[in-house]
Amino acid sequence: MDQLKIGKFIAEMRKKQSYTQRQLADILGISDKTISKWETGNGLPEVSLMMPLCNALKINVNELLSGECLTSSEYKEKAEENMMNLMKEKEESKRKIILSVIICALTILSGVTMFVLSGALEIELWLRILLLLIGTIVVIGGIGVVIALDVTTGTYECPKCNTRFVPTTSAYIAGLHTFTKRKLKCPNCGEISYCKKRLTH
Repeated sequence: MDQLKIGKFIAEMRKKQSYTQRQLADILGISDKTISKWETGNGLPEVSLMMPLCNALKINVNELLSGECLTSSEYKEKAEENMMNLMKEKEESKRKIILSVIICALTILSGVTMFVLSGALEIELWLRILLLLIGTIVVIGGIGVVIALDVTTGTYECPKCNTRFVPTTSAYIAGLHTFTKRKLKCPNCGEISYCKKRLTH
């Protein structure tokens, strides 16, 4: 989905209804920063807010996801296209998760192998240090790639206000986590809680 196009459409429809960002935010029970984020194409409304947003802007969900007003003849075609885009996004997220697991496993395997070899083989000191250094670089580099992939895969959903968001890399690294949840601060309500990983925006 084209976030920039959807953002411009939200701004256009908001102005058409003579709402300020603050007024629309108050109707939806969110912050005006969230409205601004949508309108600049830096995020999409979470599923729980789509219907209230559409009601406020006097549009339907299909038009929201298309980023334009639709005629009756375009409606079915766009509905199918939007459904396919959501399915593609979910599949892409799954592929990124699988890739992350593979990279993580290879990183651990290769790093541990180099550490074991550096201690087990009868080699000169400089070669032992080189193996340890290469092993460390491989592990750190692999972890970096896994983090970069995971941060950009899907979103996290706040259990308090149901806002979906992508955390900053530093917040992601610092957040305590389980397999499917991470302790993060919600950019909408400001609550720090265990947010659930979602595969779509």
